[in-house]
Amino acid sequence: MQTILGSNGVIGTEVARTLPQYTSQIRLVSRNPKAVNASDELFPADLTDARQTADAIAGSEVVYLTAGLTYKLKIWENQWPLIMKNVIEGCKKHDAKLVFFDNVYMYGKVKGWMTEETPHHPTSKKGAVRAKIADMIMEEVAKGKLTAQIARAADFYGKSPLSVASVMVFENYAKGKAAQCMISDKFRHSYTYIPDAGKATAMLGNTPDAYNQVWHLPTDKQVLTGKEFIENVAAAFGVPPKYSVLSKFMLRLVGLFIPPVGESIEMLYQNEDDYLFDSSKFDRKFSMKPTPYLDGIAATAKLY
Repeated sequence: MQTILGSNGVIGTEVARTLPQYTSQIRLVSRNPKAVNASDELFPADLTDARQTADAIAGSEVVYLTAGLTYKLKIWENQWPLIMKNVIEGCKKHDAKLVFFDNVYMYGKVKGWMTEETPHHPTSKKGAVRAKIADMIMEEVAKGKLTAQIARAADFYGKSPLSVASVMVFENYAKGKAAQCMISDKFRHSYTYIPDAGKATAMLGNTPDAYNQVWHLPTDKQVLTGKEFIENVAAAFGVPPKYSVLSKFMLRLVGLFIPPVGESIEMLYQNEDDYLFDSSKFDRKFSMKPTPYLDGIAATAKLY
C-alpha cells in the first residue's frame, strides 16, 4: 500500500496519477478525498488529529506527505509542526517510509544556485516554519528511528490556483487580460513543472536508495527571466505580451484587501534577485529529464 496524505492538491494528484506504475494499492487521504484512479482507496482523515493520521497510515509501505495549508502564517505556525509530528509518529508506529514534498523557503535568500547542500537560513517567518518541520524529519532519520526523504521543488507552474505564475500570467492571458509580474521582470526565476514534480516524487518514493536524504526535483536549468517567461506564455496563447510589473508598494496596498497577497509580502525577496534552483543530483541519478520551459509552457497554455 502506498498512501498520499493531502491527496486533493495538484502535487498529490500528480503523484496518484504516477503511482500505478509501481503499485495497484493506492490510498488517498484528505478531509474529503477524491479518486484519481479507478481502484484508489479513499480514506477521510484530519491530519491535525494524531489518531486519524495514524489510522490513515496503517498498512502503508510508503507515505507521501503532499498536504498544503491555507497560506496564512498563524495557521502554518500552529498546524504544520502538529501535522508533521502526527505523520512522523504514525510512520514510526506502522513502519512506513515517508516522502515529504517540500519547498525552498527554509533556504532564505540565496546568492547563486540552491542545491541540496544549501544551509537553512530562513529570512521569513514562513521559512522558519518550513525549516522546523524539515528538521523534525531529518532528526528522526539521524537517530535511525525513521526512513524518510525530502523532495523539494522550486516555485511551480502548470494549471494550479496555488501557482503565482499560473494565476498572474496564464490565467490572465486566458481571460484576455494583461499578465502581471512581481517586483521585477529582469531576474531569472526557476519554476518546476507540476507534472514533473509529481512523477519524480513517486519515482523517489519507489527508489530504495533514495531515502534518508534531500532531493531537488527535476527543473530546467535554462532559466528564463520574468520578461522571457511572460513573452513565451503570451506566444503560446497567440496574444501580444502585455504585462505590468507590480512594485512592493503596490502589492502592500493590494494586500490590505486581499489577504493571500498580504501574506506573500515577506516572500518577495524571492523576486528581488535571481532565484536559481539546481536539480543536478536528481538528473545524475535518474533517466528522467526536466521538461524544457517552452514545452511546459505550451502544454499548460493548452489546459486553459
